[in-house]
Amino acid sequence: MSYIWLQGTREGIPAPIFFSKKRASCGFASSLARLFAADLPTRFAIVIAPCYSPCMTRIVAVANQKGGVGKTTTAINLAASIASRGYRVLLVDFDPQGNASSGVGWPRDRVEKSVYDALTGDVTLAEVVRPTDIATLFVVPATTDLVGAEIELISAERRERVLADALAPIAGDYEYVVIDCPPSLGLLTLNALVAADGVLVPMQAEYFALEGLSALTSTIEKIRAAYNPHLTIDGVLFTMFDGRLSVANQVRCEVAHFFGDKVFRETVPRNVRLSEAPSHGKPCLLYDLRCPGTRSYLAIADEFVDRMTLDPGGDTAPKGQRSA
Repeated sequence: MSYIWLQGTREGIPAPIFFSKKRASCGFASSLARLFAADLPTRFAIVIAPCYSPCMTRIVAVANQKGGVGKTTTAINLAASIASRGYRVLLVDFDPQGNASSGVGWPRDRVEKSVYDALTGDVTLAEVVRPTDIATLFVVPATTDLVGAEIELISAERRERVLADALAPIAGDYEYVVIDCPPSLGLLTLNALVAADGVLVPMQAEYFALEGLSALTSTIEKIRAAYNPHLTIDGVLFTMFDGRLSVANQVRCEVAHFFGDKVFRETVPRNVRLSEAPSHGKPCLLYDLRCPGTRSYLAIADEFVDRMTLDPGGDTAPKGQRSA
């Protein structure tokens, strides 16, 4: 399957239009199909996506100190889905496991310079940026060397702003920067939250996850008070969601009551394709464009971009903490 991405158009459709050499339809897209059919494989897709340029770069940290909630999967597929809409996106892998890097085609054995080298000052962050299979998606890879960064940063000046300082010269080259945080609330996560404009919190619809969400919210409030007063919660996303379970719906209702419209309308279902895609070094939309996981993340990306376009600042506090 091959894909043609028509970017920068205000004409949009909810899903790709699939063509074959023998059949094409849908207005101007059919003209493109007839024009290029001789040079394309038997099946291909034309994806028409709305593209409204934001006023400035939006840096979002995908964070949750609880592991196994689909944080890295969300960082990869949200970044890829936004990039597929025509925006320039930088994915910063800030987790020593390096899974976000390998998930977009940069496994550890392929990485020569990583985000660790930029943090220690050996190179600039611009020298670490690498391309991916999506033309508008770029990645700053990570390796296990990043484990040592937390120890080395303890004695550093402005230790909580090292990532922010490294990002500052290049952030303007992108419309969105997505930071994949480690599953902890240590110095690396602190750096990510200080550098970010907003936080996206992936979570499972389980009661243990509510405790972790409460701890993260408390941390965000402290960071806002001490280091980054403009930090907002950009959204809470339910992953591995099964709407057939009453406990899942109860947890979602409780979170929605507290966070209001910060909770994404779309949820991410359990989907085997989302699990398989990283082993091929691809975001899910390049692995299986039509699977439920891909459709969910494309819808989430559209909802996220709409939020940032219409209300880039957002409310700084959850619903339960806003003044009347």
